Amino acid sequence: MRPRPTPPYSQHLARSLGFFQLTATGVGLVVGAGIYVLLGAATEIAGATIWVSFLLAGVTSALTAMSYAELASMFPSAAAEHEYTRRVAGPSLSFLVGWFMVAGLVVAAAAVSLGFASYLEALTGIPVRLGSLGLFGLLLFVCLLGVRRSTRLTVALSAVQVLGLVVIIAIGLPHLGDHSLLQGHGPQAVVSGAALVFFAFIGFDEVITLAEETTNPTRTVPRALLWTLGISTLLYVGVAISSVSVLGATKLGHSGQPLAEVATQGLGPSAGKAISVIAVFATINTTLLAVTAASRLIFGMAITGALPRRLSRVSRRQVPAAAIVVVVVVAMAIAQSGSLELVASLTDVAVFLVFIAVNVTVIALRIRQPHRIRPFTVPWSFCRVPVIPVLALVSVGFLLPSLTGRSMVLGAVVGGLGLMVTLGLQHRGRQLAAQTTKGVEMRRHHITEEDLQAVVSLMHLDIATSPYSEDELRRGMQVELQHGWVDPTTNVTNDDLVATAKIALVHLNEIPDYYTRLAIMEAEGRAFWKKR
Repeated sequence: MRPRPTPPYSQHLARSLGFFQLTATGVGLVVGAGIYVLLGAATEIAGATIWVSFLLAGVTSALTAMSYAELASMFPSAAAEHEYTRRVAGPSLSFLVGWFMVAGLVVAAAAVSLGFASYLEALTGIPVRLGSLGLFGLLLFVCLLGVRRSTRLTVALSAVQVLGLVVIIAIGLPHLGDHSLLQGHGPQAVVSGAALVFFAFIGFDEVITLAEETTNPTRTVPRALLWTLGISTLLYVGVAISSVSVLGATKLGHSGQPLAEVATQGLGPSAGKAISVIAVFATINTTLLAVTAASRLIFGMAITGALPRRLSRVSRRQVPAAAIVVVVVVAMAIAQSGSLELVASLTDVAVFLVFIAVNVTVIALRIRQPHRIRPFTVPWSFCRVPVIPVLALVSVGFLLPSLTGRSMVLGAVVGGLGLMVTLGLQHRGRQLAAQTTKGVEMRRHHITEEDLQAVVSLMHLDIATSPYSEDELRRGMQVELQHGWVDPTTNVTNDDLVATAKIALVHLNEIPDYYTRLAIMEAEGRAFWKKR
C-alpha cells in the first residue's frame, strides 16, 4: 500500500541555519533603514546628542532581549511572540500579540523599501514608488527560492552594509571634536529621538522566528539574539558620533541621505556614491529579512490554528509560500503611502506593545511555572519576580508616550482590525465545535482520537513544541473525567472537553510527564494491594 501523502500544513521547515548565519541574519535585519535613512530625521529631533538616543534605544532593546532569550530557549517556535503569550493568556490576547508583531514587520518592510527607493532615486532617477514595487517583486522571487539561498544572500549583503558603517566610523575619527556632541535639544528631545530610532533596532527579536530553521535552537537562538543586539548597538552609536562630528547636527538633521553626505564630506563625491550603493544593498537586505520574519510568524500562527491553515502550507522548497505572498502584497500596498517617518512610528507602536507582552509573559511564567526547564534564564530575581523584565517594562513605558498621536491612532486601528479578525475566527471555531459535538453522548468515559484533535484545534495547541505528547494529554483528560465521576465538585461537567483539557494542561505545563508518572504510581499501587 502506498503511504498516504502528508498534508502541506503538517510539513516542517528545513533546519539549515547555524550560529554564524543566524547572527549575520540578525545584524542584517537590524542595521538597515534605521541608520541609513532615519539618522537625519532623528538628529533634527535630538540634535548633537542623537548618539545618546541610540544608546537609550539600545539599552531598552537589551532589557527586552533578555526576556526574548529566555522564552526562545523554552519555546523555539516560528510563532514566536504569539506562542509565548499563548502560554499564559487566552487565544484572543495571544492572537493580538502575534497580529501586532506581524503588522509591525510588514509595515517595517514597507518603510525600509521606501528608504531603498529614496537612495535608488538619487542614484538612477527611478521614482520612489516604482522602485519600491520593483524591490518587492525581486524579494518575492528570492524568498520563494528557499531559506538556504536567501540566507546566503543575506550574509553577503550583511557584510556589505556593516562594511559601509565601519567606513563611516573611520571617516569620522579624524573629525572628533570638530562639533560638539553634547549640545542637544534637552532630555525630552533625547527621549523623543530614542522613540524614533527605536525603529532601527527592530529586527533583533525576529531572530527567534527562524528557530524552526535553526540547528540546536534552544542554545543557538539566545546566543545569536544577544550578539546581534550588541554588535548593532556599537555600530549605531559609533556612526551617530562620527556623522555629527563630520557634518554637525544642523546639517545632518536636514539631510535626506545622511551617510552619503558624510562620505562625500570626508572622502569626496565618489565615496558618497559608494555609500549610496551600500545603502541600497542594506535596505534590500533589511526588507528581505522583514518579509522573511513576518512570513515565518504567520506560518507559526497558522500551524497553531490562530490563522487559517492555508497560510501554513509549505512549498517543495520548504518555505511558507502562501504566507510569503500575503506579506509581500500587503507591504507593497502600504509602501505606496510614501511616508517613511509615519510608517516607522507605526511600527514602533506595534513593537512596543509586543515588548510589553513578552516581558509580562516572562514574569507570569516565573510565578506560575517556577520549576519549568529554562535553558537560558534571565538573571536576578526578587521573590520569584525577575528584575530585568520589570526594568524593561519601565523603559518601554518611558518611551511609548514620545510617539506621535497620529501613529498611536493608527496603532489603535491596527489593533481594532486584529480584534475583529480574532473574534471572527473564534466564531467560526465555535460553529465547527458545535458540528463536531452534535449527537455525541454526554457523560463520556473515554477520549477518542477525534475528541482529542477537536480539542487541540479549538484550543490552538501546538503539540510539536509542547513539553507533553498527545498521548499524555489524552490520558490527562481521561483522568480528569474520572475525577469528575467520583467527585463532581472537583471537576466541570464531563461533556465540556475544552474545560477538561484546560485542567489537564495545568498539571502538564507544571510537570511535563505528570500523567505518565501518575499512571506508573497507580499501577504500582494496584500491584501492591494485590500482593497484600
